[in-house]
Amino acid sequence: MTRLGVNIDHVATLREVRHASYPSVVEAASAAIRGGADGITVHLREDRRHIQDHDVSELKNMLTVPMNLEISISPEMVDLACEYLPEHVCLVPERREELTTEGGLDVLAYTQQTEKAIQRLQKEKIQVSLFIDPDLAQITQAARIGADVIEIHTGHYANTSNKAGFLALMEKAVAHAIALGLEVHAGHGLTLENLPPLASMPEIAEFNIGHAIVARALQNGLEQAVRDYKQCIVKHAVRSL
Repeated sequence: MTRLGVNIDHVATLREVRHASYPSVVEAASAAIRGGADGITVHLREDRRHIQDHDVSELKNMLTVPMNLEISISPEMVDLACEYLPEHVCLVPERREELTTEGGLDVLAYTQQTEKAIQRLQKEKIQVSLFIDPDLAQITQAARIGADVIEIHTGHYANTSNKAGFLALMEKAVAHAIALGLEVHAGHGLTLENLPPLASMPEIAEFNIGHAIVARALQNGLEQAVRDYKQCIVKHAVRSL
């Protein structure tokens, strides 16, 4: 069955606005798990904008589901990931001036550095995914340098009025990745309104969703918000034979 990873970065964002000790990302993770989250995702940025080092350490010690740690491909961040030893690491692009991740990692432009990061992480038995756009050349390069997984950036899908066009592109990208032996995840900008067509693609193994769940939690509570998204995926997922 398709998995749901819950990104709790925005819980930390709210905390860091006031440099406070609350809200607790550990409590948020616990609520997400009670709601049915299959994994917890956090992005440890180089600028430490939201998630802090101690958050990663505390989560690693308490989680009963896998941790997916998002980091840049810088050697410093890769070394930190090897210290924390999450089950999964997703390598993402990072610019200090961005409000959120604006696009996929350019594997073609940063092949050597990305490949070194993959090899270093895999040496520690960490599964590595690359957060990339649904571009066939990028997917081919991801497979060539040894990635285990690709997470397809769905932000453009979330923002475009041509949903059908993106879905056609997505289907080609997913099929290409599967043919190359890659596991496929998807995330960014997903909501209860735009998730169903993607959740209907059985080849997508996991969705990572954060902002929309945290926003919904303000109205409905985090546990119920996660249940809502988990039920949406289960409802629309097609079981693989």
